[in-house]
Amino acid sequence: MQVQQTEVDAPRVTDGPLPRSRRLLIAVLVVSAFVMILNETIMSVALPTLMVDLAIDAGTAQWLTTGFLLTMAIVIPTTGFLFQRFTLRQVFFAAMSLFSVGTVLAASAPGFPLLLTGRVVQAGGTAIMLPLLMTTVLRLVPADRRGRMMGVISIVIAVAPAVGPTISGVILSALDWRWMFWLVLPIALLAFAIGSRLVENATAASTVAPFDAVSVVLSALAFGGIVYGLGSLGHAAEGTAVPVWIPLGVGVVALVVFVLRQIARQDSGRALLDLRPLRTPTFSIGLGMLSISMMALFGALILLPMYLQNVRGLDTLTTGLMLLPGGLIMGGLAPVVGRVFDRVGPRPLVVPGAVVVSAALWSMTILTADTALPVVVAIHSLLSVGLALIMTPLMTSSLGSVPPQLYSHGSAIFNTVQQLAGAAGTALFVTVMSTAAASRLAGGVGDVAAQQSGIHTAFLCGGAVSLLAVGASFFIRTPAADRG
Repeated sequence: MQVQQTEVDAPRVTDGPLPRSRRLLIAVLVVSAFVMILNETIMSVALPTLMVDLAIDAGTAQWLTTGFLLTMAIVIPTTGFLFQRFTLRQVFFAAMSLFSVGTVLAASAPGFPLLLTGRVVQAGGTAIMLPLLMTTVLRLVPADRRGRMMGVISIVIAVAPAVGPTISGVILSALDWRWMFWLVLPIALLAFAIGSRLVENATAASTVAPFDAVSVVLSALAFGGIVYGLGSLGHAAEGTAVPVWIPLGVGVVALVVFVLRQIARQDSGRALLDLRPLRTPTFSIGLGMLSISMMALFGALILLPMYLQNVRGLDTLTTGLMLLPGGLIMGGLAPVVGRVFDRVGPRPLVVPGAVVVSAALWSMTILTADTALPVVVAIHSLLSVGLALIMTPLMTSSLGSVPPQLYSHGSAIFNTVQQLAGAAGTALFVTVMSTAAASRLAGGVGDVAAQQSGIHTAFLCGGAVSLLAVGASFFIRTPAADRG
């Protein structure tokens, strides 16, 4: 029996200025999503402090980040179904409740188990909020204004993870690590309170198929296994409790079965994650380009701090402050790029953006122990400029090319692939760096020289991968709906 998925009392997207109520609604979602995504990377600088305070080793401490990413990877693929089964108000309340409860648990944790539990609960809310924000913008904002709105969303996606380590470093320089959560909690509760008054059922629930528990299990095994395996890849040389090939193998096999199951069920409206947006070339090419961009972003976010601390000998606060200009540049450019996109379309922005990202990654290969620190800041800022030129046009053109009835599934696919790309970028850069550094150490060079050589090799690899994005950028087109 075919189950039809139709929007019930969904609002019409009309021309003219966006009503004030909708602008406020999107603003609340943006602030909420920014605070949540910030927590994805805020722990990275704090791990050494936590290892001492909680008497845990590095492998255990890393689970505070790995557990967050794993939860995101498992929950995000289910959001396409959630947004069709429940109303905007219900989903917003669930996301904010999970994040707020998780923040309280983490802030009051006396030890590692409760802290990890809090991080996992936080991640559950975060995984729901970002696709919710994207889907809401697609449904409520006219096509000719989506660029500037997606520009704001790109601040959430790119800038929040970039400034997380900086904020963490500033807090830890003066306060206990628990304040990383206590300071976030009032902002989350304020957004929750304002949202409870502003968030109405601007997007209504749909008639959907029964919950597919088999697909949920397959999704968890697939995306959880792949993210865990990729996250462990960089530390494989140090020895891991589970061989890396096991979670990767389980993840790949489960992903194949998951995809086949969704294809078999999607035409009758019974898929947990409808994959039909991938049939749209603009969506697929944009998704591939954004994946490469996220690999570059997360790879740079993990390698540059290693370079600044291990090769240059800087402390965590100084390292965070050196990465701050790039994050601020990306945040400042994003709305401007969005407005330009609304006028000229994606290609005039994406092509030069891809070239700039590639140039920045190749420039990072020249970093040495003697490179002037302003040069490092300038190269990172150049990377941020390129990513700002890429992210908003790619998100807007790719998601805008999807049929409206598939917006929620398109957003779910987009955010799932972002998580996988971030994990893949981190694994690629760290693995190449570790392998090259180990080879140099075996050759008799010192620790600092080995680290420098490993980082150089990793950025060479990143530069090579970035050339793929340059080639793909020429195939990005304005969605047919927007052209017409």
